[in-house]
Amino acid sequence: MPLALLALAIGAFGIGTTEFVIMGLLPEVAGDFGVSIPTAGLLVTGYALGVVIGAPLMTVLGTKVSRKRMLMVLMGLFIAGNLLSAVAPVFAVMLIGRVVASLAHGAFFGIGSVVAAELVAPQKKAGAIAMMFTGLTVANVIGVPLGTLIGQQIGWRVTFGIVAVLGVIGLVGIVKLVPEVPRPEGVHLRHELAAFKNAQVLLAMAMTVLGFGGVFAAITYIAPMMTHVAGFADGSVTWLLVLFGLGMVGGNLIGGKFADRALMPMLYVSLGALAVVLALFTLTAHNKITAAVTIALIGALGFATVPPLQKRVLDQAHGAPTLASAVNIGAFNLGNALSAWLGGMVIAAGFGYTAPNWIGAVLAAGALLLAVLSAALERRGTRTGAALTSDAPAIPEPARH
Repeated sequence: MPLALLALAIGAFGIGTTEFVIMGLLPEVAGDFGVSIPTAGLLVTGYALGVVIGAPLMTVLGTKVSRKRMLMVLMGLFIAGNLLSAVAPVFAVMLIGRVVASLAHGAFFGIGSVVAAELVAPQKKAGAIAMMFTGLTVANVIGVPLGTLIGQQIGWRVTFGIVAVLGVIGLVGIVKLVPEVPRPEGVHLRHELAAFKNAQVLLAMAMTVLGFGGVFAAITYIAPMMTHVAGFADGSVTWLLVLFGLGMVGGNLIGGKFADRALMPMLYVSLGALAVVLALFTLTAHNKITAAVTIALIGALGFATVPPLQKRVLDQAHGAPTLASAVNIGAFNLGNALSAWLGGMVIAAGFGYTAPNWIGAVLAAGALLLAVLSAALERRGTRTGAALTSDAPAIPEPARH
């Protein structure tokens, strides 16, 4: 794997850290600004919405420059947003800083996926994408717990300052290591938009929303579920999230490896197993050991879907994949927001803290059904194309003299 992937992974590590570390620092931020926890929660919601909006917006704005330069601009936005959060004098300014940082998220992973895939041989594309996403998964194992600890012990502003420094390291890595990959000739915004007319691209994005939404239906409410149902102490939640992160790292690498060999079968197995494990979590959540094992499995199975889904979008949007790739990253965050909302609804309705697991299982099962439908449509299209070819009149050979 080329060293350029290391630079992309460092950027991904910083982005993953800033996205999730705020969840562990909400009490400190709320107390510092004198706002309620629900109000401080807008820092999470605002970031997610910024990703959904920023992914297509920043990608479209970057259609006139090289992908390397756009990656540099995005890391610059990321650095500026985190610095603004670190020095924010009032809550509104910090919220603006979070949104500024989030604008880089979707486009960075979208454009980065395209660049990573172009740096390697065709049979290694999913593995290269997985290598970049390793930065995001490792952030949940190291960056988020360490950032939370620093924020709680020294101050949350220090955490965001350190994240900004990570952005600087990522930016330097992109400048030094990522080659200037020329944009394909003749590809313009209308070509990028045309990819969304492809039903397979839309199906892949819907799989992303439902599949990863299934993961976050459970993980969003992991703290009350583990403390009130499994009986863990409040301080144990951080280490349970580390287990979840370790599962993400393993699942991401396995998903990347096997997606290069058999993409759709990999999706069938990971989505099907994810649906089953999420359903079982309603039972295993009542025991500390089984709950911890299940959390790791959810991380592994959930992130095993990421490289194949991202590669599926790239394959189906061939010729102009950049915008579709970025929008698919926004789809992950849309799934997060949708599942968190649905999970909150069932808890508020009195079904208990384990009820979101059923929501997650249904969402993952829906993603599996879409995967089966997508493959069936693809096979039918292949058979139709083959039939048209066989029915075409033969071209007579030229007469020989």
